[in-house]
Amino acid sequence: MTPTRVVAFGGGHGLSASLRALRRCAPELDLEITAVVTVGDDGGSSGRLRAERDALPPGDLRQALVALAGDHPATRRSAKLFQHRFSEVAAGADDGGGLAGHAVGNLVLCGLMELLGDPVAALDHAGAMLGAVGRVLPMSCEPVGIEAQVRGVDPRRPDELRTVRGQHQVAVTQGRVESLRLTPGRPPACPEAVAAVREADWLIFGPGSWYTSVIPHLLVPELADAIVASPARRLVTLNLAAEKETLGLSVADHLAALAWYLPELKVDLVLADGKAVGDPEPVARAAESLGARLVLAPVAVVDGTPRHDPAALGSALVPVLGADR
Repeated sequence: MTPTRVVAFGGGHGLSASLRALRRCAPELDLEITAVVTVGDDGGSSGRLRAERDALPPGDLRQALVALAGDHPATRRSAKLFQHRFSEVAAGADDGGGLAGHAVGNLVLCGLMELLGDPVAALDHAGAMLGAVGRVLPMSCEPVGIEAQVRGVDPRRPDELRTVRGQHQVAVTQGRVESLRLTPGRPPACPEAVAAVREADWLIFGPGSWYTSVIPHLLVPELADAIVASPARRLVTLNLAAEKETLGLSVADHLAALAWYLPELKVDLVLADGKAVGDPEPVARAAESLGARLVLAPVAVVDGTPRHDPAALGSALVPVLGADR
C-alpha cells in the first residue's frame, strides 16, 4: 500500500501542533508528511536575520523541523539545541551581545542556506540532522512582506482605515483586518511545495494565526492554483480562540475568510473543538458553504488554555485521514 501523502500549511505554534499530531498518526496510517511554511516573519530573531543576512526568516521553519524531529535520543538532543535561545544578558557581560535573543536553530538554518545556496537543500539537510519524520518546505524561496488594511487602529478614530505593514505588526494590531496582501504581490512559489501539493492525498490548513500563517499560502498564485487543482481532500482545523489579528471574527467568519481570498477553494472536512465552537449551527453552515462537513472533537489541552493538544488532535485525525484506507 502506498503511503498517504499529507501537506500541512501554516507557521508558528499552530503548524507545530498540527505536525506533532500528524507525527503521532504517521506509523498507524503510513503518512508521508510535508510542511509548507510561511516566510513572512519580520519580528524577533527571524526579523533580525532576515534584515541582516537577507535570508528567509528561519523561525517558523525551525519550529516545523523540531515538531517533526525523530525520537532517537541524539536527534531529541539536537532538537532541544535547535530550540535553545541565547539569553539577553550573557554571564559576566554588560549585555547579551550579537547572539542575544537568537535561537540556535535559526543560526544553523541561515548558515546552511548560505553554505548550500538553496533553502530547500538547507532544510532537507537540517531535517536529516534532526531525523525528521517528514519534509519542511517554504511556501516561497524568497521572503515576503505582509500588509493589511486595518480599521480602527487608533481607538479614537474607529472608522479610519490604515495600512499596517509587517507580519509582527499585523499579528498584534488592535484594529480589525479588512484586507490582506503580500509584497511582492505575486511571489514565486517554492517549486517543491507546488509539486507536493499536486501529489498530495490530503491538504491541511490550520490551526494557526489566520491572517499571518494560514491565509498567506492562498495569496501565492502558483501555490493557490495547485491547491485548487490538486486531487487531494482538504481539511481545515479551526483555532480554539480568536487572536489579536482576528478579534471580532466569529468561528464561522474564519471559514468565510478562506473563501474570500480563494473563492475556488473547496473543503471536505472542518475539524473543531466543540467547546470552542459553542453553537455548532453557524459553523456547520459556513463549512457547508465550502462543501465541507463539520467534525467536532475534544482537541484542546486539559488545562483550559486555548492550545491544541497534539495527542488529542492526533486521535481526532486518525479516523479522518484513515477513513479511505
